[in-house]
Amino acid sequence: MNYIKPQEVLNQMIQAGAVKASLSVKDLLIRGFLAGAILSFATTLAFTATIQTGLGLVGALVFPVGFVMIILLGLELVTGTFALAPIAVMARRATLGGMFENFFWVILGHILGSIFYAGLYYVAVTNFGHIHDQPVIKYIMKLAETKTNGYSALGSDGMVTVFVKAVLCNWMVTLGAVMAMTSSSTTGKILAMWLPILTFFAQGFEHAVVNMFVIPAGIMYGAKVSLGDWWLWNQIPVLLGNLAGGVLFTGIMLYITHRSKGTSEGKPTTKAA
Repeated sequence: MNYIKPQEVLNQMIQAGAVKASLSVKDLLIRGFLAGAILSFATTLAFTATIQTGLGLVGALVFPVGFVMIILLGLELVTGTFALAPIAVMARRATLGGMFENFFWVILGHILGSIFYAGLYYVAVTNFGHIHDQPVIKYIMKLAETKTNGYSALGSDGMVTVFVKAVLCNWMVTLGAVMAMTSSSTTGKILAMWLPILTFFAQGFEHAVVNMFVIPAGIMYGAKVSLGDWWLWNQIPVLLGNLAGGVLFTGIMLYITHRSKGTSEGKPTTKAA
């Protein structure tokens, strides 16, 4: 009885995209900041679980807790919006300007929230720098170098690889956002969204918001990565890949196959004050 059919899910997707494209800058920054910090919490939890058990799959099993909190609290995760806002524009429920404004301010909020948590996390797990062999700190440093220098060493092949990993990642992440709409119960939403998030994380694909924590944190902790390497060899291609994966394989494809005369269409939503 709690199951919501795909046609109605599509209407929810369009409505959600329209609302997101109409939020004020204040709300976008606050919700983006909180989502960035919460996803960073989940990332260090996953790394801790992986290190303690020696099994990456265990880390992937616990990582979705952050995504669940973000969705249930109605916060802004730009990777999910990559699938929702574009189809709201296609349905004439949002404007391109509102969509891109959402992307910009939410990404800025993510970066601020992620770096803020990175600083607090370092203080907490190293006793303000007095513990020098903290395993999660070392893990983050190594991963930051792998996510940048590892691709740059491959040249153009590395750029293609990081882009494809980002496409595959957000194909799953956006499905997580959509799957949460397939149930009207909280338990159903949690179980539905858990599946695709676990799928992407367990396979080491590239998520832009996770990387907004991992790479700056790695730089802060001492990884041999420059700011230029971060953006050129990871953040920019990952954002573009996440956008492509979300809008093409989740947003547009579901819009095309489930669209009907009952699909919500109308004038673009006026931007909120």
